[in-house]
Amino acid sequence: MKNEGGKENNRHSTPGKKAAETLIQTVEDYRREKEILLALSNELTKVREKNDLLHLFKKGIKGLFYISHTIITLIDYKDETYTPFLLDNEGSPIRTHDRYQEMVHSRFSLNEPFIQSVLQASAPISFLLKEVMDLPQSPPFLQVNYEKGVREILMTKLMKEGKPIGFLHIYTDKPEGFSAEFRSIINGIVPQISGAVSNILKNEELLKEEKEKSFLLDFSSEIAAVRTKDDLARAVHGAFRKLNPSGGFVIRRINEDKHTLSIYVYDMPNVKNRKIIKELENTSFEMNDGLQNRILNSAIPVLLNTEREIRRGITSTYLQYWKQLGIENFVGIRLRNGETNLGILLLDIDEINVRLLKGICAQISIAMANIIANDQVSKTQGEQAFLLDFSKDITRVRTREELQHAIFTVLDKTMHTKLAMIRVLEDDGIHLSAFMYDKSLFTKAKDQFDNMAAHRITVDEPYTAQVLASEEGIMFSVEEEIKSGNDYAGLWRSTGLKNMYALPLRVGDKSIGTIWILANRLSPLLVKGICAQISIAIANIQANEKLLTYKKKLEIENDYLKEQIKTIYNFSEIIGNGEAMQRVYRLISLVADSNTSVLITGETGTGKELVARAIHNASGRKDKLMVKVNCAALPANLIESELFGHERGAFTGATDRRIGKFELANNSTLFLDEIGELPPDAQAKLLRVIQERELERIGGKQTIRLDVRLIAATNRNLDEEVKAGRFRADLYFRLNVFPIHLPPLRERQEDIEPLANFFIQKYTRSTGRKIKSISPKVIQKLRSYTWPGNVRELEHLIERSILLAEDGKIDDLFIPESTGTDKTNPALLLNRSLDEVERSYIIETLKRCGGKISGTGSAADILKIPGNTLHSKMKKLGISKSDYFS
Repeated sequence: MKNEGGKENNRHSTPGKKAAETLIQTVEDYRREKEILLALSNELTKVREKNDLLHLFKKGIKGLFYISHTIITLIDYKDETYTPFLLDNEGSPIRTHDRYQEMVHSRFSLNEPFIQSVLQASAPISFLLKEVMDLPQSPPFLQVNYEKGVREILMTKLMKEGKPIGFLHIYTDKPEGFSAEFRSIINGIVPQISGAVSNILKNEELLKEEKEKSFLLDFSSEIAAVRTKDDLARAVHGAFRKLNPSGGFVIRRINEDKHTLSIYVYDMPNVKNRKIIKELENTSFEMNDGLQNRILNSAIPVLLNTEREIRRGITSTYLQYWKQLGIENFVGIRLRNGETNLGILLLDIDEINVRLLKGICAQISIAMANIIANDQVSKTQGEQAFLLDFSKDITRVRTREELQHAIFTVLDKTMHTKLAMIRVLEDDGIHLSAFMYDKSLFTKAKDQFDNMAAHRITVDEPYTAQVLASEEGIMFSVEEEIKSGNDYAGLWRSTGLKNMYALPLRVGDKSIGTIWILANRLSPLLVKGICAQISIAIANIQANEKLLTYKKKLEIENDYLKEQIKTIYNFSEIIGNGEAMQRVYRLISLVADSNTSVLITGETGTGKELVARAIHNASGRKDKLMVKVNCAALPANLIESELFGHERGAFTGATDRRIGKFELANNSTLFLDEIGELPPDAQAKLLRVIQERELERIGGKQTIRLDVRLIAATNRNLDEEVKAGRFRADLYFRLNVFPIHLPPLRERQEDIEPLANFFIQKYTRSTGRKIKSISPKVIQKLRSYTWPGNVRELEHLIERSILLAEDGKIDDLFIPESTGTDKTNPALLLNRSLDEVERSYIIETLKRCGGKISGTGSAADILKIPGNTLHSKMKKLGISKSDYFS
């Protein structure tokens, strides 16, 4: 610290002379000082703005005394700092320093020792920079000035009404360069400088107020023309571009749920990450998150800092997004119309002009209120018009596919969501099954959705019961349902939507089902209107489907009966009174009245279908058509369609709906002939239908309950088939509840003659040939034959014999000789030589082993003979590859 001292005495002058000269000099200095002060005071009275004061420093003071440059800083008591106010940008030697801009925009602490010494001084005080710049907490501008050649600083405080308002900084590049005269002059004009600064600040404030009023008047004119949200965005964008060209803004509106806010309009010119902006656009944020509610409850703008709010524990995701976008400070202002909060305005700015912002927000709030009111009116009118159009469209719906298209379209276009589920009450009035849904809504939880969609529920299921009992439907919050342990809530959450809207579907006072729609927010008027139309459409479709089903069923039954008339054995009764058949009759009488599944076994041609019909005709289902399926005759690719039916368009060639044999046999009997011929995949599907007593047509979504009595028949040994892995054990056990074995004809010697006479009478009538008798030798020949084709072979043999008979008498039989084919029927074995039997058995074994002759799993291994022996037998019996690879 240096104060200016007096001048040295002239050692050669006499004391008297020296005193006189000193006095003269003092008077001269005083006069000159007064002149300078007077001139500066006159100049200061003319100061009205910063440039005037800057001109005074540059031309007035700098023209009289040697100084480097001068600046004025102002005190901000809010954060106890002082900042640059008036700068000599042209004359300052530090303007080329790389930290110059940093100094210009810095806030220096009032609590540092350096500035405190200035505040405590009663007059201008000077410092040598090298002595103070490295002291603890010294402001960095001292070091910056020193680096540019400045050596000393003179500082004095500027006062207003007894309180410091700022500081005058004067710099020189000469150590001890501030003379006593200069200090005295500065001390003399400080009050005028303080007054000039106060006048400048007041004038700037007045100009600012006038500018704000003009700005608000212009903004009010623009807002008056606003009619839509886009108009508002343009008006606000234009206003804030004038105030803060580089900053952005976001207006968030309180949503209809009154608990969340979403982006209404925004402008973020400096943000390049459009992905984050899109995320913010499509997300609603809880109002009471500790930040938004703070803004809404504040009557004045709130200055906020992103990092500070995160440290305070605010977990809203938008703060993390702002941090990623580099937004540090922002201002939040509530938008309020009367006593109603509409939303908040967020500004990317560092400083707050409370008066201006409140004026802007008042205009924005009025515009928002008008837009929202107009939008609501337009929305209601649009919804009403839409419901009228939807009603017209829905009246044309006749099929489930048409209704699905209509519903999917309306939900997508009007509510921007998809159908979660429609469940309809089944005929029993208790169960509800899936009627319609949009599976694409649940792509993230496909397996879980498929399981739940396939599950039949009852009207007593808790959530369904709540919905059916409600008048207007129920809204379930996904997050709240997650907390309560709702099994469905996890599936709902996978869609990313916040609420599940569930409404009853009613026609009049009758409930027909429920509809479930996932969305963040739905219009009650629209949903209620759509549901009313959907209810009527579903009721009409159900009625139409029932009529079509009955019509189709009658057509199928008619065609089926015509076919049966052509193909059925026309036995008036089963022929045979032997002991073996008596056992069969007894089993038929025991099982006929029950619903027990029956498995009829026996060789080909023993009359298994006749026994099945006898069981059906003796049961309580005799008034219904017994439906027969020949499993051996079903093409592999059509088995499922034949048994279970299909919907139109379910696969290529499915041009119409087909009712399957199971559905056709509902409340009656289904006879599955040759069940052992079913391929494994068809066995699995058949087992499921038998177990569940329900099915879905191919391509269908409706579960059809069944009451079908099953009778199956086979000529295979299913025990052996199960062991060989060709027939499912679980299906076998389901079918083999009540087995009935039909004996082969060779074990019914006593029934051969009655059967022969029956067939003679039958074909005598149909051929027009009159057969009067059959010779005893023929009867004996019939009894001695082993009948590999059983009753069917006997019938065909009699028919042929009638055509060949002469003189009205059958006196000879034309029994075919063995063809040597590879049949393994026990009856055929009795009619062939040992070589023929051995040859057939070896060929059959080779086929089973895929032609492998020797080694593990080969034919020789199964036959328990050496491979060489098998080769010799094959050569002897004339067995070639074509026999077992055919």
